[in-house]
Amino acid sequence: MKSKNAADPCVMNPDCASREVLDRIADKWTALIIRVLSAGTKRHNELQREISGVSQKMLTQTLRSLERDGLVTRKVYPVVPPRVEYALTPLGRSLGEPLKAICLWAEKHLPELQAARARADKEKSAR
Repeated sequence: MKSKNAADPCVMNPDCASREVLDRIADKWTALIIRVLSAGTKRHNELQREISGVSQKMLTQTLRSLERDGLVTRKVYPVVPPRVEYALTPLGRSLGEPLKAICLWAEKHLPELQAARARADKEKSAR
């Protein structure tokens, strides 16, 4: 699908910056962080506990990217030890519902996906 105007964003155009946006929101850690933060402000350790499997390094990198993209805010409190909280911006909140729908879809259709994979693996091994 081509854009009518070369300046119009179009994810189908490999040179369009909207592809970077799509890469960001399609990332699994982004989806999970947005999902958790949709429930409210969280500290780094709370996010890490709620998102099983994410390393501290990956969580930090993803949070920095989300902050740079204007989806998450980071608030540092001047206490010892420092307390840092993360929250969604209005832009980040606008992404919450679409990502929630995708997460729910993945959970609902997991058995079908697993069955299809099992059939494909069985067919592949029979060749």
